Amino acid sequence: MARPFAEAFYNSAAWRKCRTAYINRRIAIDGGLCEVCHRELGYIVHHKIWLTEENINDPEVTLNADNLRFECLQCHNLEEPDGGRKTAGRENQYTFDADGQIVPLPP
Repeated sequence: MARPFAEAFYNSAAWRKCRTAYINRRIAIDGGLCEVCHRELGYIVHHKIWLTEENINDPEVTLNADNLRFECLQCHNLEEPDGGRKTAGRENQYTFDADGQIVPLPP
């Protein structure tokens, strides 16, 4: 589920077109492998700089291929908002849906 401020963006034609073009580019480069682990197929187009209420209308952040990364679900689930990676034992606090949106797991 997208955060409320980002729902319109993730449903926009501009994002869908950008996302599809990025996935096609990654498929042409390496068959669509995860850009983090390089073992699994990519599943989610991830924004390296996470979208916020302040930058959601900035195409240099939202639609810029330099700010995107194609990740498998496992690698994406380990991503922290500050760009770091989670440490062992914290992987299962939340997951992501097919659109890459955070879905909290029950306690």
